[in-house]
Amino acid sequence: MTHKHGSPTNPDVQLDPGVFYVCQRCAACCKWPGDVRLEAHEVIHIAAFLDLTVQEFIDRYTRLRSNRQGLSLIEKPDHECIMLDGDACRIHPVKPEQCTGFPNRWNFPGWRETCQAIAVAAG
Repeated sequence: MTHKHGSPTNPDVQLDPGVFYVCQRCAACCKWPGDVRLEAHEVIHIAAFLDLTVQEFIDRYTRLRSNRQGLSLIEKPDHECIMLDGDACRIHPVKPEQCTGFPNRWNFPGWRETCQAIAVAAG
């Protein structure tokens, strides 16, 4: 049995509730255009991890989200996340919750064709 378990940008996705997708760090989600939402506590942790003040981090690495309701990490010209270095995340130990939630809590149309996450039994 499946149920809707996508995201606001991909509401029609059908995921099996008995399956959990384990990230393989392929970086496909880091190359998808769009907002990478940052919550206030995440800004503080990421800034500290990068040895920056909160204001330095905000000025250097963020922009206003497209809905104008908070901050997002900026993108490189090719739409990759600014924190992506090759296929490695520069802030992996403190990456935003949005990043840790992919593809189980959010995903994008066509994610299964690009993402290398491995499906395992949830439990």
